[in-house]
Amino acid sequence: MKIRRAAAYGVCRTADGSVLLARGSDLSAFPGVWSLPGGGVDHGEHPADAVVREFAEETGLAVVIDGVRAVVADVIALPDGPDAALRGLVEHTDRIIYDVTVTGGDLRPEIDGTTDLAQWVTHAEVAGLPLLPFTARALGVQFEAPGTVPPSDEPVRRADRVQRFGAYGWVTDPDGRILLARITQGYPGGGHWHLPGGGTDFGETPEQGLLREIYEETSHQGRIETLLSVGHRYDPAALGPEGVPLDWHVIRVVYRVRVDEPGIATVTEAAGGSTDRASWFTRGEVAELPLTELAQETLAKAG
Repeated sequence: MKIRRAAAYGVCRTADGSVLLARGSDLSAFPGVWSLPGGGVDHGEHPADAVVREFAEETGLAVVIDGVRAVVADVIALPDGPDAALRGLVEHTDRIIYDVTVTGGDLRPEIDGTTDLAQWVTHAEVAGLPLLPFTARALGVQFEAPGTVPPSDEPVRRADRVQRFGAYGWVTDPDGRILLARITQGYPGGGHWHLPGGGTDFGETPEQGLLREIYEETSHQGRIETLLSVGHRYDPAALGPEGVPLDWHVIRVVYRVRVDEPGIATVTEAAGGSTDRASWFTRGEVAELPLTELAQETLAKAG
């Protein structure tokens, strides 16, 4: 069975370069394996808030967010273990990694949780520990990559509440025009102009999902330049297509994207999709459009 989740972690270092790590307990899928402190993002929770909460739970320390280091994704076949609910599961995890600083608290292990030890580890010691692959990659440590999980047509198991991971683009051309897509009526935000992008598929990285979505919604090939922001939107009263209620939580990463050879923007995804129109606009024209909250926020941030 395939499952999907979003998680947030923090890289926390001392002045001498030691990093704080947490060891998986017998209650975890990977006992004895070390990871950056962090864990799953609760429904309705901002990923940055999840990091602060998880640090307090796993290490006893209070932290503040300094910035986003990376957003990555991986697919892992969970090993058989004591938890029967995890057996045979293939898990896609979207991981947001922050840089954090300790502001208080006393270091201590988590009690009866999925970690059993939190410890400062020197740069020399890190390479000798068994690390989860995403942690090794984030810390620049060589590791043996896990075997590729074979593709499967089995549907992803979904909860009653909808938590979605989406990647969006602030897309511009050499003349400074902005590429936007209009949301179809009947979807959340229908009739408003939005950043091209949307939910990433099982097994996709955020970058792969974004470039696919940009092509589907606008017929353009983009080039990702940098990560702009990480945020979320929680709307427990949202209505989906045909007025179906959704307890809607979307975690959103926004990238700056360049289209080097712009053309006419047209929607290529199948009829009935969530986008009904795409177009290029000057900055002055964008200011006159009905924009989604995300488009407004990014317009202000992109400068």
